[in-house]
Amino acid sequence: MDIESILLPGIEPKRPLVIAGPCSAETEEQVMNTATILADRGIKIFRAGIWKPRTKPGGFEGVGVEGLSWLKRVKRETGMYVATEVATAKHVFECLKAGIDLLWIGARTTANPFAMQEVADALQGVDIPVLVKNPVSPDLELWIGALERIYNAGLHRIAAIHRGFSSTDKNIYRNLPQWHIPIELRRRIPHLPIICDPSHIGGKRELIAPISQQAMDLGFDGLIVESHVDPDCAWSDASQQITPDVLDYILNLLVIRKETQSTEPLSQLRKQIDECDNHLMQVLGKRMRISREIGLFKKEHDMTVLQTGRYNEILKKRGAQGVELGMDAEFIKKVFEAIHEESVRQQLIY
Repeated sequence: MDIESILLPGIEPKRPLVIAGPCSAETEEQVMNTATILADRGIKIFRAGIWKPRTKPGGFEGVGVEGLSWLKRVKRETGMYVATEVATAKHVFECLKAGIDLLWIGARTTANPFAMQEVADALQGVDIPVLVKNPVSPDLELWIGALERIYNAGLHRIAAIHRGFSSTDKNIYRNLPQWHIPIELRRRIPHLPIICDPSHIGGKRELIAPISQQAMDLGFDGLIVESHVDPDCAWSDASQQITPDVLDYILNLLVIRKETQSTEPLSQLRKQIDECDNHLMQVLGKRMRISREIGLFKKEHDMTVLQTGRYNEILKKRGAQGVELGMDAEFIKKVFEAIHEESVRQQLIY
């Protein structure tokens, strides 16, 4: 993809690019009060949800088109650029008519190729920055496909928003970060800006600061943070919104590390990593050779390839060893699941 800068005129090209504002535009007063304080704190792009996709009917689903006039007022009176989410062609047309500066596409829409194509068709030939959130499920190809649909509509000012992935497992996050997925996205599309949404990843305001710092440490280009003048009284997602003053405090504490060429000490450490990786590959190669020999033995003795008891024993033992060595048990489990899968494949070859 030939990606162009998503920066709007007057915004400095420095990390992080910050987009902030309430989850939902609730009233004109709430929008203006929040926007005025954010503008005073130096925020250049104001966000607010006009249409709100809800899991179940009956909740607050946004003020609709009426709220676009409030965003126009924000733009007129504060000088900030304004952004909102679109999910249908009608949303796109209304936003373009109202002069909205930046659009984003939510996780539920990204997950639906039909909906993505409808939005892409409505944007055909329009020159406006578009940010695409990751789909609800950890599906990188679906995310890339959504980005490609926007790109193929003739838009090149595109960025990705990492907002985490849904999970049925109990954990501290509302949506699991699974940082390896946006990292792989960056590898696949090197010049694509990636913006982190710590509000939706954390789901709790106390997690916004550490997640934001993690995103900066990983080289993300910006943050989109939900900020409300009175978050405890917000009509949607109250627990993950912070006041403009708290946002200002978090941003001032962020450590933005320089993206420079490797210094000599770092180069030496990377050489050690390369040596470890080479050794690891040799050990894995040896393990697979032994697996093939086991496969031959099982075949000669009319034994089944899959030995469930042995597999469970390996997972248990290796998980405990990994924890003792300072690694996460779930990580070790995934590693040995992958090794076991390849070992079975090697045994079936012979």
